[in-house]
Amino acid sequence: MTTVLEPLGVDDATFAVYHALLSHPDSTPEQIAELVKQPIAQVLDTMALLRKLELLVPTWADPDSEHAVHPRVGLSSLAERRRGELNQRLNELKQAESTAEVIAEQYNELLTSRSSGDVEVLKGRANASRRIEELGLKTKETFWGMIPAHLDDSIHPDERSPDMPLLERGLKMRTIYLQSMTVSKAGLDYAALLHRLGGEVRATPTLPMRLLIFDREIAVMAMDPQNPTAGAVIHRSPAVVSLAIALFDAYWSRATELFSPEDRDNESPLTPHEAEVLRLLAGGAKDEQVARLLGISLRTARRITANLSDRLDATSRFELGVAAAKRGWV
Repeated sequence: MTTVLEPLGVDDATFAVYHALLSHPDSTPEQIAELVKQPIAQVLDTMALLRKLELLVPTWADPDSEHAVHPRVGLSSLAERRRGELNQRLNELKQAESTAEVIAEQYNELLTSRSSGDVEVLKGRANASRRIEELGLKTKETFWGMIPAHLDDSIHPDERSPDMPLLERGLKMRTIYLQSMTVSKAGLDYAALLHRLGGEVRATPTLPMRLLIFDREIAVMAMDPQNPTAGAVIHRSPAVVSLAIALFDAYWSRATELFSPEDRDNESPLTPHEAEVLRLLAGGAKDEQVARLLGISLRTARRITANLSDRLDATSRFELGVAAAKRGWV
């Protein structure tokens, strides 16, 4: 009972004194202290708190004496006051959220060093990265990228990359890397992961610049192709975006496809999510349970299962389990 009353500010010790005052209305503070087995100083402090909570009030006929208010009246009134306080806090929270949104928009304006029509110029790698991340969250259908950077052993084939949320949302992703990335096992493993999760990956000997295209409507280019830390320029002009798409298509058409649909790199190591999904499926978990236990969306859980089935050429959960067991994956 006391646990239920704690949101009202009435803890175990407070309730004990309140209950004793209700049960023994003519008792002195010393007698109450003896009843509840608490020091008299603590009881006096608790009585002061009960007055503040309006659960201990002067007696109507004798203002010099006090009585504990009936629980139906006192606790209901206290709950109503608490509800009012909570509503006020909720209103303050809403106002704070609105203010935070305004601050976020102002921050975005600060990130943009200058803006002219359909162009945003973002100075510095950090500012550009934050803005690109925001664009990715708003992307609905496609994401294309030309990535001239060399992928090395700092790239790990797991699902912590910013590419993974885009694939989880079902975006169609095309990425062109440098062929030199195939020298790095980590880089190749990462490309293989993108491929397994539905992305298309190609490589070419050279790339002129870093280019990102969101929904065929926004093009992001490096401010200085020779200096990756300089920042980025965001273009929304249809003419510039069309040129960016034409450039991407030109390099995409002559780039080498690293993986074919028939070769899903079946022997490559599992990602942490894939391994955990297999373990849960082997234990009889359904897609809904897998999604809940891993904290991922149901669509993501089903996509991982479908990709695993494709890799192992399994047409049922049973066949998937047998094939995974043969490879020592479960």
